[in-house]
Amino acid sequence: MEKTKDIFASWLHDQNIERLLIILVGVLFILLVTYYLKKIISRHVSNSANKYRSRKAVNVLGYILIISIVLFVYSDKLGNIGIALGLAGAGIAFALQEVITSIAGWINIMTTNSIRIGQRVKIGEIKGDVIDIGVLKTTIMEVGDWVDGDLYNGRITDLSNSFVFKEPIQNYSADYPFLWDEITVPIRTESDFNLARKIFSEVAVEVCGEYSQKSEKVWAKMTDKYRIEDADVQPLITLTFDENWITYTIRYVVDFKKRRSTKDHLFTRLLEEINHYDNIIMIATTSVEVTNVSQTEINKTTGNKK
Repeated sequence: MEKTKDIFASWLHDQNIERLLIILVGVLFILLVTYYLKKIISRHVSNSANKYRSRKAVNVLGYILIISIVLFVYSDKLGNIGIALGLAGAGIAFALQEVITSIAGWINIMTTNSIRIGQRVKIGEIKGDVIDIGVLKTTIMEVGDWVDGDLYNGRITDLSNSFVFKEPIQNYSADYPFLWDEITVPIRTESDFNLARKIFSEVAVEVCGEYSQKSEKVWAKMTDKYRIEDADVQPLITLTFDENWITYTIRYVVDFKKRRSTKDHLFTRLLEEINHYDNIIMIATTSVEVTNVSQTEINKTTGNKK
């Protein structure tokens, strides 16, 4: 029994064991504090964006404190640790080059704000909303693909942050959270095309006028920040025609998350207005006329008798 106590006492007085115990207690304490801080944030912060940022900040602070405890406990050994790390640096850099590039990408994202949580982006072939930005990876809720329109398809994709240096980043909602979109409406050549233009213009202003007003203010700020022309953000109606029909193209500005619903609203209002002008404005359709001519009629036309 005495021998066991002596072994246990010598074990406790071992310098390395003491340091490990101090680190263990410190890490547990930090984890408990960060856990309760995140619970408090979840209860008292209602805004989802602020809640996300606050929880992220608590996590980062926890990591910094843990690293600080380890450095403090082994402060007298830092010289030796530095030599060892220096010798192993080349091998580590080669083995973890993707990880290092991802961390560098994360630093780039954080310092340049090239993408942010909640923005809609297209990175390479992946398109969707950014739902998380970690140290090593960025998480995207995908839109499109097998689903028509800008709707979620339910697939969540993780991208290594190294994409910052490898892939083009197309941002749908950074400085200008609006998109230009357009629809085409074909009408028959015998329709009143002047009346059609007037009606289509009124409908476009009715449905998309609010977006035009908002985007006009945002675009004014864009011209101050970038060398860019003062674009026309009001709905635009253009006409083309051929031997088949007259085609109107309606171009308009829309919120980047409301393309599909706006297009549905626009088509619905256009059909409602066109129905008020039956036989004046008529939708063009592709049709084939098949005529059945009897042999008797052919003989009459040619003057031959069978």
